[in-house]
Amino acid sequence: MSGRELVFGLYADEAGMEWVRNTVRSAAASRGVRVVRWEENGIPEPDARVEDLYEDLAEQWSCEHPGEDPAGRRPVELRIGLACSLRMWRSLRKTVLRRLCPPDGTPHVCRVPWAAM
Repeated sequence: MSGRELVFGLYADEAGMEWVRNTVRSAAASRGVRVVRWEENGIPEPDARVEDLYEDLAEQWSCEHPGEDPAGRRPVELRIGLACSLRMWRSLRKTVLRRLCPPDGTPHVCRVPWAAM
């Protein structure tokens, strides 16, 4: 098994972050994948801020929720280190993305806007 990493940009308040945490942990546990590292606000690219990297997520949220107050929402980079095979990493990543914003074929609003790296 090798070390793999999931990286997500999120625009969430604390309740949204807790939902994402539970989503990722549940998907990992259901596959027997061991989480070896968990960083919120991760390490952005050199000379970049998390806010700059994911500013489009704030715009997405405001377009999908016109007139609503973003309250405690903020850009967050989530980096999760995993001990698993490449095949298992791909399966886990696909599952998490599907749970973050279920593709039902109709226009929808994501509970927590996200970007996956």
